[in-house]
Amino acid sequence: MRANVGGIDRIVRIVVGLALIGAALFHVIGLWGLIGIVPVLTGLFRVCPAYKLIGANTCRHQS
Repeated sequence: MRANVGGIDRIVRIVVGLALIGAALFHVIGLWGLIGIVPVLTGLFRVCPAYKLIGANTCRHQS
């Protein structure tokens, strides 16, 4: 799969995902906060299936 998640997008996904997971683990929000796993994984692997569906790409260079 080709990368379609760029630099800033990647950082934001990882930070927001980790914040959601942390909030869920510390009971600030419900367990639905574990959905933060999705943005963390898409940020780490640099591939977002939703971007592929809509034809979006925030990555400057194709890998």
